[in-house]
Amino acid sequence: MPQNEHIEEHIKRHGRRFDHAERTRKRQARQAHKDSQFAQKVHGLKAKMYNKKRHAEKIQMKKTIKQHEEKNAKQKSADAVPEGAVPAYLLDREGQDRAKILSNMVKQKRKEKAGKWSVPLPAVRGMAEDEMFKVVKTGKSKSKAWKRMITKATFVGDGFTRKPPKYERFVRPMAMRYKKAHVTHPELKATFQLPIIGVKKNPQSPLYTQLGVITKGTVLEVNVSELGLVTTGGKVVWGKYAQVTNNPENDGCINAVLLV
Repeated sequence: MPQNEHIEEHIKRHGRRFDHAERTRKRQARQAHKDSQFAQKVHGLKAKMYNKKRHAEKIQMKKTIKQHEEKNAKQKSADAVPEGAVPAYLLDREGQDRAKILSNMVKQKRKEKAGKWSVPLPAVRGMAEDEMFKVVKTGKSKSKAWKRMITKATFVGDGFTRKPPKYERFVRPMAMRYKKAHVTHPELKATFQLPIIGVKKNPQSPLYTQLGVITKGTVLEVNVSELGLVTTGGKVVWGKYAQVTNNPENDGCINAVLLV
């Protein structure tokens, strides 16, 4: 067991205190008062940085609240038009009924949530840690076993720099790093070699997503600017998602299908 995971291990074996939920709730309730005290006491550069952060948080919170508010909107309906003459003061109300609408952003979020599972590979085989990682023994007598080497294909960004060997827990070998993927457009029935922007989601584990591990079923973000795709507003689409359909560690390349 790694040196820093003894608390998690204890929780797994013995569970939490009986009053854990209550203490957590009280701690969260006190947090607002602590933040307020800190905001009143802090000064100088630290105060500037703190105020900037709080300002951004408040703006984000207001935007979220605004998105989720339902608004009343009038909509014209063709079948609600009365027959015969209508008085002048009723002309502006002609054929209108009130309806509750949500903002476009919330509608879009709902669409994304609904289409979350409409991917070429909805389910993939689970992988054990032994299959994903190889234990690397370190130390003078090779007695320490805290290091892991990733045995699957990975993606790291352009500005990636490895940590010093003493601090690097997960090793991503150069031979297994990929920068491009063969992406098939399902409607055009054509395949393009496109640069990878990032790993959006690995279905195996959030840790693998964070490490940039690419396995079968992983959703990648690829650069589609050279395909010349445009939105309804006429803007060029820069990044799109694609799902990996092969096992890159076996084939030596990444094959993916564009999610359109």
